[in-house]
Amino acid sequence: MTFRITTALAALAVATPALAEVNIYSQRQPELIAPLTDAFTEATGIETNTVYIDQGLTERLSAEGSRSPADIIMTVDISRLSQAVDAGVTQAVESETLSDNIPAEFRDPGNQWFGVTTRARIVYASKDRVAEGEVTTYEDLADPKWQGRICTRSGTHPYNLALTSAMIHHHGYEAAKAWAEGVKANLARKPQGNDRAQVKAIWAGECDISLGNTYYMGKMLEDPEQTEWANSVRIVFPTFEDSGSHMNVSGVAMTAAAPHREDALKFMEFLASPEAQQIYAEVNYEFPVKPGVERSELVQSWGNFTPDTVNLMDLSALRADALRLMEEVNFDG
Repeated sequence: MTFRITTALAALAVATPALAEVNIYSQRQPELIAPLTDAFTEATGIETNTVYIDQGLTERLSAEGSRSPADIIMTVDISRLSQAVDAGVTQAVESETLSDNIPAEFRDPGNQWFGVTTRARIVYASKDRVAEGEVTTYEDLADPKWQGRICTRSGTHPYNLALTSAMIHHHGYEAAKAWAEGVKANLARKPQGNDRAQVKAIWAGECDISLGNTYYMGKMLEDPEQTEWANSVRIVFPTFEDSGSHMNVSGVAMTAAAPHREDALKFMEFLASPEAQQIYAEVNYEFPVKPGVERSELVQSWGNFTPDTVNLMDLSALRADALRLMEEVNFDG
């Protein structure tokens, strides 16, 4: 797929030093950000160097201190963004472009981090074994009717901790704990694998429903081996009983050390541009944060939904409680 580089973006290349570069520490999988870094280099002439760090990104930056080569961090969860801020490894960024293009609810009040996409935590349901309308709410996943029918990745994975944080927000700690115990009792197998592995398990008949992020459907449909898995399920947008579907963000922040601050700022502003937001929508199947940039046709085909209205910072503040809850119920045991 080819994306048009506008005159405004091309202007970013003016006066760019020959050795200009941006160093990125990413908790996003390399294939998910390569289309963006490639487009940024094409538009600006600024090279990017990406290091994929699945675990321990904040700890690594803390250990490196002022000697860190990293300019940018890219993460996949509000709690990871907040952890980096709390650890003092990011810096505030003032940018009219970022403020204009990214709604306030998707950026840090202190301008330490900026959301660049959103995604919903949904249910993948077997087309053959789950009737239309059988899945309605997240609370319903604890109903005994699902006994032996649910697959999921680890309960302590950030994606599931964010969902559990939202459950605590809506119902309180004890009710959320009872919910987690109910979901655990309904598991078809011990939590394992990633979101795609759960869809494979549904295809294989090991379970009937699973939790997952929306964009994985698009990625599975791209993979010849995984297309059959994807076609065996439908996407369902559950809601909380008193609100909408659970949402999370992927985001970006500038490191406190940032040796290439000006180029790093150009990269952050590029991610909020219509061109980059289109790439996110068309290539990564995520929901753009910039108003006016539409979701891809495939994503639109999954249907409309009402997002949960909880503030993401409130969910981040509940992460420690969510982790303690999952450990108390021994969800992964």
